[in-house]
Amino acid sequence: MLFVRHRSMAVDVCGKLRLFNEIGRLKRNRYNVKRNIIRVEPLSTYLERWKAPTSAITRHGDTIYVSGFPPFDPATGEVVNASIERQTELVLEQLKLCVETAGSSLDQVLKCTVYCTSVDLFPKVNAVYARYFPKDPPARMFVTVPAWPGHFDIEIDCVASV
Repeated sequence: MLFVRHRSMAVDVCGKLRLFNEIGRLKRNRYNVKRNIIRVEPLSTYLERWKAPTSAITRHGDTIYVSGFPPFDPATGEVVNASIERQTELVLEQLKLCVETAGSSLDQVLKCTVYCTSVDLFPKVNAVYARYFPKDPPARMFVTVPAWPGHFDIEIDCVASV
C-alpha cells in the first residue's frame, strides 16, 4: 500500500508508475516482433540450386541480416571463376542488391564479415571493398577459411539497419 502525505507527491508517484508501466510495455512489444524472410531475386533462386538451407535476408525489427553469397555470375547464376578483385566486386554488388531490396543502403551497413580463402588476398580485397565503403566504413572482420564447397575465394555477409 502506498501512503502519500501531499497531493503533489501522489501525482509525481503516479506519473512515475505510468512511465514504468509504459517502459515495460515497450520492452515486451520489442520481443514480440516476428522475423521476416526477404527473397532477393535472382540470388534466392541461385541459393536454392545449391541446396543451401539459408535465406538471402532475415529482417527483425529495423535490422537486416544479409547472408554471404558466392560470386554468382549475374547472367547465368553460376559461380564465377575469376580474379579475387572480380569475385569481390560480384559479392559486394550482391550485398548491395540485398540491402537495397530490404529498403536500406550500403550507408546503413553496421558490420560486415569477409570470409576469404587466404590472408594473402587481404590487400586486393581491401582495394575493392574501399570503393563500396569510401566514407565511414562499417565495422568489419576478415576471416580466413580453408575452402568452400565450390571454386571461389570470398563471401561477405552483413548486418544493416533499415
